Amino acid sequence: MNPTTESAVPVAPLPNAPRAPGRWRVHRAWIVAAVTFVTIIGGAAINALPGLLFDPLQDEFGWSRGEIGFAVSIDMALYGITAPFAAAMMDRFGIRRVVAVALSAIAAGALASVWMTAAWQLMLYWGVLVGLGTGSMALAFSATVTNRWFTARRGLVTGVLTAAGASGQLVFLPLCAWIVDRHGWRPASVTVALAALVVVPFVWLLMRDHPADVGLAPYGGEYVEKPAPARGAAGRAVRVLFDAARTGPFWLLAGSFAICGASTNGLIRTHFVPSAHDHHMPITAAASLLAVIGIFDIIGTVFSGWLTDRFDARRLLAVYYALRGISLLFLPLLMQATVEPPMVLFIVFYGLDWVATVPPTLALCREQYGEDSAIVFGWVLASHQVGAALVAFLGGVARDHFGSYNVVWYAAGALCAVATLMVLVIRRVREPAGAALVA
Repeated sequence: MNPTTESAVPVAPLPNAPRAPGRWRVHRAWIVAAVTFVTIIGGAAINALPGLLFDPLQDEFGWSRGEIGFAVSIDMALYGITAPFAAAMMDRFGIRRVVAVALSAIAAGALASVWMTAAWQLMLYWGVLVGLGTGSMALAFSATVTNRWFTARRGLVTGVLTAAGASGQLVFLPLCAWIVDRHGWRPASVTVALAALVVVPFVWLLMRDHPADVGLAPYGGEYVEKPAPARGAAGRAVRVLFDAARTGPFWLLAGSFAICGASTNGLIRTHFVPSAHDHHMPITAAASLLAVIGIFDIIGTVFSGWLTDRFDARRLLAVYYALRGISLLFLPLLMQATVEPPMVLFIVFYGLDWVATVPPTLALCREQYGEDSAIVFGWVLASHQVGAALVAFLGGVARDHFGSYNVVWYAAGALCAVATLMVLVIRRVREPAGAALVA
């Protein structure tokens, strides 16, 4: 039966039988993608806070930037380590259940932090709980949705869903900065917790795990039956890691993406606001600049997805990393108490480049590892977050030791040059997707 046509005689469909979209005016895949977009925005609200908390927590509790940075690094590391297991858990228990639990963990960590009095509690609530929650909704979430629901337009959908994180930053960063400035950090923490909880009903009511659940083919593809729940999810994630680790492209992708995380989440998202504040820039102005990054991140990531459908992903990544590294070398010269045009130019450029790396990196994972690409990408994402975690911690330590962030900016720029070389030597797969793990 052709899943895109309807019988002239009404017949009750068999369970899981393919059917036409019916009353849906657009393919149901786009509805699922929209729910995923909103979900990522709600979960990303928590990412708006870490860079805003350094000064308030230091003033109230006397914690060093290294201690605060270490809590953020735990969050980022667990985010990455959880991601590949989350992709496998979604195969086992379904997307809705995993994401609903993840959002609840984020909200619990943010709310519990309101009553903390010691640095270890910050590490537990923001590091462990929030890290596990956000890791379960990491980019492997969007990769799983894209792989299941789309055959055509995968690059574009990947770009749009990746941009959702930036959209959350765009919405919540200025709001949280205003709340922190006017009312303190605790109301801001409650705000992001509520944002995560509000999204849970949308996930439960509108998200579906597989096109076959509603009798449809993936967008642009042929109907396939829903596979049986995969047992041994954690074991599968580890097996895929061991298989991928025997191939050279995995280490090149993981290493370059670790540098990506170090130069974005670990560096700019965590340390840009406190660095700007060191130069007497108001916290609300610095947070607004990060929000502008979010605006252009959406444009850059969606455009990168479009480019990934048309051009060699390796060359795209090389250009992205090279330009990012050059821009970081100039950043120390741009830090001032007021926002000047050169700083705005940096923010616009960095926003366009922020996570433009994701669509081509995911495309290379698909090319190299076929049906295991979502889990492999989860491990590559783990390296991204490990890189981010190291810089989130070491950046704070460097600031405590040197009194400024200049050495961190220069080191990150040099690392981006290394990432440029790494992606250029990834071999191109000529055999059918999925053969790489056998080779």
